[in-house]
Amino acid sequence: MADGANERELKREAASFAAEPGSDVSAAREKGAPPKIGAEPPLPGGAAAPGWDASGTAAAEAARPDAASGGPSETGAPAEGGASAFRSGFVAIIGRPNVGKSTLLNAFLGAKVAIVSPKPQTTRNRIRGVLTEARGQIIFIDTPGIHRPRTELGRRMVDYAYGTLREVDAVLVVMDASAGIRPEDREIVARLPRERERVYLLINKVDLVRKADLLPLLEEARTLYPFREFIPVSAVTGENLRSVLDVLFRDLPEGPAFYPPDMRSDHPETFVAQEIIREKILHLTEEEVPHSVAVVVEGWEEKPDIIVVRATIVVERASQKGILIGKGGRMLKEIGRLAREELEAIFGTRFYLELWVKVREDWRNRPGLLHHLGYRREP
Repeated sequence: MADGANERELKREAASFAAEPGSDVSAAREKGAPPKIGAEPPLPGGAAAPGWDASGTAAAEAARPDAASGGPSETGAPAEGGASAFRSGFVAIIGRPNVGKSTLLNAFLGAKVAIVSPKPQTTRNRIRGVLTEARGQIIFIDTPGIHRPRTELGRRMVDYAYGTLREVDAVLVVMDASAGIRPEDREIVARLPRERERVYLLINKVDLVRKADLLPLLEEARTLYPFREFIPVSAVTGENLRSVLDVLFRDLPEGPAFYPPDMRSDHPETFVAQEIIREKILHLTEEEVPHSVAVVVEGWEEKPDIIVVRATIVVERASQKGILIGKGGRMLKEIGRLAREELEAIFGTRFYLELWVKVREDWRNRPGLLHHLGYRREP
């Protein structure tokens, strides 16, 4: 069965998800806001859209072609016969949860393309961020934290991370200097292909440790894998991040740009909204709620002076629904307010958010619902 469920199961789960419009939802409304959207809810995803920093234009999906000499001049690459070759490639960022992968991605780009929180497993999908300079273009792929999964969602997240290794030109393995090399780090390194040429170790969070403690950590790391480079970095202070980029632009193959030079991410606008809403939930809630939450945008309507978004927050238990709504709807309103303010800053226009909360028991282990919510199995 594809994705662990046949076509009838997928349709049944999607139908159950959209059912009960009046009995299992709670809305966060703002005074004077337009009425809720009546459009049919789409699946997560959709047309390509600008990056999270509202820059760039849509780009067509493209597989990595064979490396070619030079790059097209309209993308900022030198023309044929220029002083230096244009280099490009896809670079995976992998590691266990909470080592700072998403913060590193945002720091490399100088813009927010991935949500961040102190809670583990914040990243659930592969997040693409595009960096274009005169010397080349790097497409970074931030992956979910690799852990020992206890749910079908967790298994899919780990599959996303390891599956990415098959598709990229280089790999950045990230470890946490403040935590040392843990058994989980060793397990990840053990699964790296030994024949890969461009695998680099980034020891992140060096701003939290003494310089004298880094040397034994690097020496231990050298026994794990023949990394091409060992680079201590700090995503927070920016230490050595330029060195990482210099190494990548040195080692990536010559080739064309895959995206327009002003594009930062290829994720659709609905995905951006879902992630921003989920990030606010992660920051405002505690205990079991963050891991049990999914967000799906079911309506997106662009009006002359406002974008109207209708989104559903999915939880696993009625008690979690109560926490998210809060007394008098205060928690849901705060989630909506924070998400709206960030979306307005990103897109440069007014937003109206209508948030609903639905209970779908054990959704993290239900293949049909996972598929509907955008967490599809690796092919």
